[in-house]
Amino acid sequence: MSRCIRRLTAFCALLLVALLAHAGRLQTVTRDTYDDNPANRRSAITRYGQPRGDILAGNERITGSRDTGQRLRYERTYRHGPLYAPVTGFASQTYGTSLLEAAADGVLAGTDRRLDVFPLWRELTRTRRPGGSARTTIVPAVQRAAYTALAGRKGAVAALEPATGRILALVSTPSYDPSELSGNGPGTIRAWARLTADPDRPMLNRALDRTYPPGSTFKIVTAAAALEHGVVGDVDAPTEAAGPYTLPGTVTRLRDPSRGCAHASLRRALAISCNTVLARLGVRVGLDRMVTTAQDFGFNDDRLTVPSPVARSTFATGMDGAQLALSAIGQYDTAATPLQMAMVAAAVAGDGDLMRPYLVDRLTDARGRTVASTLPTLLHQPMSPRTAATLRRMMVDAVTDGTGAKAAVPGATVGGKTGTAQHGVGNASTPYAWFIGWARRHGAADPEVAVAVVVEDAAARRGDIAGGGQAAPVARAVLGTALRS
Repeated sequence: MSRCIRRLTAFCALLLVALLAHAGRLQTVTRDTYDDNPANRRSAITRYGQPRGDILAGNERITGSRDTGQRLRYERTYRHGPLYAPVTGFASQTYGTSLLEAAADGVLAGTDRRLDVFPLWRELTRTRRPGGSARTTIVPAVQRAAYTALAGRKGAVAALEPATGRILALVSTPSYDPSELSGNGPGTIRAWARLTADPDRPMLNRALDRTYPPGSTFKIVTAAAALEHGVVGDVDAPTEAAGPYTLPGTVTRLRDPSRGCAHASLRRALAISCNTVLARLGVRVGLDRMVTTAQDFGFNDDRLTVPSPVARSTFATGMDGAQLALSAIGQYDTAATPLQMAMVAAAVAGDGDLMRPYLVDRLTDARGRTVASTLPTLLHQPMSPRTAATLRRMMVDAVTDGTGAKAAVPGATVGGKTGTAQHGVGNASTPYAWFIGWARRHGAADPEVAVAVVVEDAAARRGDIAGGGQAAPVARAVLGTALRS
């Protein structure tokens, strides 16, 4: 009898060991399989079972969490949602995350292992860390100035600190309220359908995700290439542009939108935006050197993140002479995001150093302990300090005695370049208005802010869309506010 009991006991012990081994296997080896199964609601319940960490602009919390009392308990809320939507993106129980909400999701949701001093203990107990915070580089006053100045028109603004690459403002209009997408009910689904069907595309981040022909603002890149490669030695010397320029290998004649371009010097050509002068210069510089310079400014880079991904700005690497001439004045296949053109202005303002742009200053845990921070990083050196200084003087001329007069800020030195980019079949669509520039307060040693503005306003009269009339006043509001801030 005792022999049977011993055998039964041994068998039960074996079963217990097998059960424990299987449970351990489920908890370790196959855990991810069950966690990722769409039928498993525990992950979602756990994810939304605590408040999400906040995103901050300056000392202002621009996000929050609302207790719904439902199984998916906490929904994301946004303060001034349309104002900051191009920065935050959305965090939705139905549609996931976007932009910074996606890039910093691990910290904000409390799943990032850097949030825990004792990660092994958390791993064993499977307890949830409270969400951390993401402190952005955005200056609220500058963000509001850009948003207000665009006044609901389709367009975008990107403003940078040239010395560091900090993004001071990132605005896209028309915008939307991310709070509408936070939940999981019928209202959220209706909001998604309405926003994604809207022809004005309010959910498109025009500052990061859309590329435009940069028009005459690209002439800064062409001028930098001409100076760096010795094609132009004296910016005040007359050029050979006597009149309309016949594009190489064609009978097409390129004309100037302004008077006074015949034999204009490079300095004067930038101030009044002469197409013929800069198109000729682009051809003289040559394709290889133009491509090198454009790529040093950030074009053709598909790996740039801020940490949200940035659309690739393009400068074609295979062109004939006519196409190169048009590309040199920001047409043909040349395309750029507003952030990219702000980087061009920032490189000129920063003595030829192009700093990597960034949107997150630091990530912290729930107690305020820094778990990651961003340090200024040199991305490229597209030109020498001497070339940058020359371009700054010419950009100042474009504001004081050229097409950018409406960007002038009292008490500050402003340099800029306007642009009017044609698009559509036969260039029949209303042009995009551009302005890029920088500013420094009188008495300051270096420029303190660089900006790019694009306005796509189909309702405007064609004669009023020029960058100097539409985009420069927006830039003035941003530059002035940044200097005061």
